[in-house]
Amino acid sequence: MDVSVLIWLGLAAAAFAAGFGLRQLLSQRGLAGAEVKARQLVEEAERRAAATAKQADVESKEKLQALRQDFEEKTRDRRNELSQQEKRLHQREELIDRKLEQFDRKEREFGEREKQVAGKEQGLKAREDQLEQLIAEEKEKLRTVSGLGTEEAKQLLLQRIEQDCRAEAGMVIQQVEASTKEDAQQVAKRILVETMQRMAAEFTVETTTAVLHLPNEDMKGRIIGREGRNIKAFELATGVDLIVDETPDVVTLSSFDTVRREIAKQSLERLMSDGRIHPARIEEVVEKTRREFEQHLVQEGQKAIQELGAMGVHPELVKLLGRTRYRTSYGQNVLMHMKETGYLCGMIAGELGLDQRLARRCGVLHDIGKAVSHEVEGPHAIIGGELAKKYGEKPEVVHAIEAHHEDVPPTTLHAVLTIIADSISGSRPGARGDTLENYVKRLQALETLCDSFTGVQKAFAIQAGREVRVMVQPDRVTDLEAIALAREIKRKIEGSIEFPGQIKITVIRETRSIEYAR
Repeated sequence: MDVSVLIWLGLAAAAFAAGFGLRQLLSQRGLAGAEVKARQLVEEAERRAAATAKQADVESKEKLQALRQDFEEKTRDRRNELSQQEKRLHQREELIDRKLEQFDRKEREFGEREKQVAGKEQGLKAREDQLEQLIAEEKEKLRTVSGLGTEEAKQLLLQRIEQDCRAEAGMVIQQVEASTKEDAQQVAKRILVETMQRMAAEFTVETTTAVLHLPNEDMKGRIIGREGRNIKAFELATGVDLIVDETPDVVTLSSFDTVRREIAKQSLERLMSDGRIHPARIEEVVEKTRREFEQHLVQEGQKAIQELGAMGVHPELVKLLGRTRYRTSYGQNVLMHMKETGYLCGMIAGELGLDQRLARRCGVLHDIGKAVSHEVEGPHAIIGGELAKKYGEKPEVVHAIEAHHEDVPPTTLHAVLTIIADSISGSRPGARGDTLENYVKRLQALETLCDSFTGVQKAFAIQAGREVRVMVQPDRVTDLEAIALAREIKRKIEGSIEFPGQIKITVIRETRSIEYAR
């Protein structure tokens, strides 16, 4: 072969070998890059999967937490509902137990009455048998002894029987009347005692001033204003005296009209909270407070009407009833007194079998005239009756209001019930307050009386005068003499001091030995 051909063949073989090697090298590099890229994709996929799993885990935990909270809220609401139902059931059980006790008591009373009636019937039957026997004996005697005819003997016998029956009937009537009066008194006392035990109400102390605390001493100057124009505008708008004295951080509102005083108090509180105090703002705030307070009075009246179940009361009477919330009589809140009287009327009417709703209506409206008694002349009972008649109340209610102080004679049972309930509410212990001066005088008189006894070191009246503690000198009063001293103090208090309820006298005798170690 030609040498050139061989050279070309060698070169071709070498080129082929070089190309094959180069291709192998390139393929190996491509495979390595693909593997690296594949690993990167796998790692990225694993990271994404881990992130997705983590997010799913967080979301599942949040959903689980939300479900758990919802379940706990529903469980708590259900428990509260079950607790309320349990309380209502317990209250109903107590009410049923009380009614059963009342029923059992009345059943026992009825059984005792039946026994008494049965005994009286047996006694009357025995008397009738005895009378029949006497009549037969008298007939026989008349037939045998007397020469009278049958008709004459009959007439004579009838006259004697009539006389005997009249005497016996009179005795029976007297016994029945006495027994009935005694039973009636016992029943009436029981009704009143049970009613008073079931009813008690709050009371307030009568006052003509209201003290308002200021946030700082500078507020006094802002309330007074330049040349006193703010305080003048306030007093003119409210009709209440505003007293600014040297007492630190305090101003006083003075007025006999409790409604005006309350409106003034709320208005001044709003002005201080707002910070803008000038005549125009004062008039605006007072007018706004007055409108809101009128609505508040209506709400107070409606609340009292709803509590007593006296529906259908005229709106004007409801408003007047709310005004009595800020009126007192002898230290007793008039609205509380009227509600208490209404409850008492209803309870007593229930015991007597009368209309309880009508009785409560008479009681809750009986002092309605006091809401305007400072504006209209005349007794508040007559004024209240005229108001009730004007606003469409029943004649029975109008009469009960007019007659509850016997300004007119009571002619209905509900009027008498109103008188009784009003007396109970006004005279029960703690219903009406005493003036501070009389209260202090009574306590001082009690302590002075106890100090007057020999051997007494010091006496202290406590518990609003319901208890007095007497400290005696142990070297002058023995234990036995302390007992006698307590009795002597008791007798002297009963003979010289007037007091409601009872007073507890405690005589204290003690010996103290004191030394000081130095």
